[in-house]
Amino acid sequence: MFEEGCMSVEAGFPGAVRSRRSIGWVQELFSKEDWWAVWIGLAIVIAAVLLFEGGSSIKWLAIAPKKWSTLPDILGQLSSHALQYVALFVTWAVLLGIGARAVGLRLGPFLVSFAFVFILTIPIFALGLWDQAARYSLEPPVVALIVGLLISNLATLPGWLREGFRVEYYIKIGIVLLGATLPFTLILWAGPVAILQAAIISLITFGVIYFVATRLGLDRRLAAVLGVGGAVCGVSGSIAVAGAVGAKKEDGPISITLVVFWAIVMIFVLPLAAHALGLSTGVAGAWIGSSEFADATGLAAAQLYAGYAGHDPHIVGSADNAVATFTLMKVVGRDIWIGVWAFVLSIVATTRWEKTGVDVKPDSGEIWRRFPKFVLGFLVASLIITVLAQHLSFSQFGKNFTSDLVGPIKDLRTWAFAFCFLSIGLTTRIRDFAAAGARPFWAFTSGVVVNVILGLLLSTAVFGAYWARVGQ
Repeated sequence: MFEEGCMSVEAGFPGAVRSRRSIGWVQELFSKEDWWAVWIGLAIVIAAVLLFEGGSSIKWLAIAPKKWSTLPDILGQLSSHALQYVALFVTWAVLLGIGARAVGLRLGPFLVSFAFVFILTIPIFALGLWDQAARYSLEPPVVALIVGLLISNLATLPGWLREGFRVEYYIKIGIVLLGATLPFTLILWAGPVAILQAAIISLITFGVIYFVATRLGLDRRLAAVLGVGGAVCGVSGSIAVAGAVGAKKEDGPISITLVVFWAIVMIFVLPLAAHALGLSTGVAGAWIGSSEFADATGLAAAQLYAGYAGHDPHIVGSADNAVATFTLMKVVGRDIWIGVWAFVLSIVATTRWEKTGVDVKPDSGEIWRRFPKFVLGFLVASLIITVLAQHLSFSQFGKNFTSDLVGPIKDLRTWAFAFCFLSIGLTTRIRDFAAAGARPFWAFTSGVVVNVILGLLLSTAVFGAYWARVGQ
């Protein structure tokens, strides 16, 4: 299966899943993938800010294909900017390689694997900039996913080549960079609504899945893992709760399989449904953030809907609004509940369930241990850019600040996301979906139905005014 950015499906990736152990907090800052995503993302933001303040920019390095119409046009673009693409690859390879080595991955195979991902990403990225791409819904996230799925399911790749297919690593770095494009004031304004909406969805969806699962005769621990997998943040939630309640070793993979299946399905279902309903980009992004099960696939769905903006006159709002409200709802709203659920269920398991297999006494530190640290990087990046921009006039912000500072960061963010979407496909094997079993499937699917309907009602009828105004 694949790993994902709240999809930390780290099964099958060397050094990725570690047993719980006490380590010093300083060591943790430089030995965990979450933290390295923060350091790399903030390093890019700070470097961009320092160059901008000195009258320069990272624009030369943050190369990306431009709009094109004919094959000679795009080939000419890639050829004339070849040196910049090489420099970009080297920069990513150095930054990602340092982090990969620090968390215990084999550096050589990782770099070769990343080179494979980077080279594949270039034509995928370019295809998304074709002037007819919107007509055929050829958004880069969807193309990357499909290409990855075809390669993964039709070809046999050597095991060592998978070392660089690090979905979680790439999505977390991308989310930190995403913070630099969202004003901190917007997060403060919409964040409480996102957290409240996430709390409602989390409690009700978990309750439905747990109830159905136990009524179908499933063990309470598996029911809890399935419930959090559907209610909060897919794979990361499944892994965290499986450890917290002492679940059987097969319970986590069962939940992960179902999360992956429905997360991929929702990439296509949610944007198409939102388009059929004529939702504004802000409302649609919030609905996707409420109903998707993973950061990476949810972002792909939000970007797919963003692609409709500007091409369909019936859709209100800018393309950026869909990504902004998705991020606020999913990252700020839902992801932070992972630690809370793991803490609460660990108490229930040790006090109410017999023979849980949990070896440690639950404590409040569990919330921090399970808290997704990349969210902190996202908030810090947003704060840095917001402080820097607070004294600028609107014209200054649009003319220089956006083009020379925020724009290049956004381009690098798009590269990170593209690496992520391609890696999702490269690490997903369709035949694995059948292993989950019928009863867990129906229990989880009951939560999917509730999640989608409840997310739509909250995003449109209850909090629709908030999400519609995001970005205005």
